[in-house]
Amino acid sequence: MSTTTSPHPAPAERASERPAAERREPVYLFSEKNVSEKSEIARRFLDSRERLNANVDKANNFLVKRFYNIDHHAYLEGTLPAKTKELMGLVASACLRCDDCIFYHAIQAYRLGVTRAEQEESLNVALIVAGSILIPHLRRAYELLQEMYG
Repeated sequence: MSTTTSPHPAPAERASERPAAERREPVYLFSEKNVSEKSEIARRFLDSRERLNANVDKANNFLVKRFYNIDHHAYLEGTLPAKTKELMGLVASACLRCDDCIFYHAIQAYRLGVTRAEQEESLNVALIVAGSILIPHLRRAYELLQEMYG
């Protein structure tokens, strides 16, 4: 019985050969202030989020801080561009029917230069996954998109 070696390394060997992706802050085309000036819905959401996050920060909860840190680092530029990650976040948030999350990711995607068509196509994927129960959330998302993009 002869033994042959595969010209392709085993998955574990390939993974160890890959250099770690450099993580870095994304470059935003628009500030939160720019978005707030363009969209009343975004302004109300961002103001509320800032106020509510201040309450969470006052609690000084170690586990919440760690989770926020993980969340922040998950959306940094890396192997996947930040734009792609924000669209993934938008789809997941829509499937979970979390309006705050939908608004957050739609705003972040806008700030990164994602087009309205790209956001709408991402929401189409969410609609297929989540079904018609997503429609009320789509209405609110489309209202935000209309204010941001015109």
